[in-house]
Amino acid sequence: MRSNLEQTLLSKIYDLSSLKAKLSSWKAEGNKVVFTNGVFDLLHIGHITYMAKAAELGDKLIIGLNSDSSVKRIKGEGRPVNDQNSRAILLAALFFVDAIVVFEEDTPQQLISTLLPDILVKGADYAIENIVGGKEVIANGGEVKTIDFVDGYSSTSIIQKIKGR
Repeated sequence: MRSNLEQTLLSKIYDLSSLKAKLSSWKAEGNKVVFTNGVFDLLHIGHITYMAKAAELGDKLIIGLNSDSSVKRIKGEGRPVNDQNSRAILLAALFFVDAIVVFEEDTPQQLISTLLPDILVKGADYAIENIVGGKEVIANGGEVKTIDFVDGYSSTSIIQKIKGR
């Protein structure tokens, strides 16, 4: 039997079809839905700050989480450090995260095109016109925004520090 806490955390993790239904009900209630995505391998202050700022842009925050296989293709062997289930549970523990959906592709293009959030957010290292899914969100009447990163924090740098590099 699962504890209430475990059930609460797991209730934030969706497959795409159940998330589409949830998103429809959120929008019907007048909520502004924000979407961002990433690997979120070793959760750090940069991630927390970024997601908290994204959450402040709307009423509901959806995180598209790269699957283990997509992380391996993007980041290389040895990544992710934490598997997708562990990463999803950690994200679900954050009070400002309302939903997590894992995607298998290298980019969230299909996910964003399906969900069409009100606001799509990425880091300020991206030019708005180059953000995957941005054209579709804008064409649907949504917005694309960028958020500055907290300097000096990345999962890669933490891994290198642990390895003593």
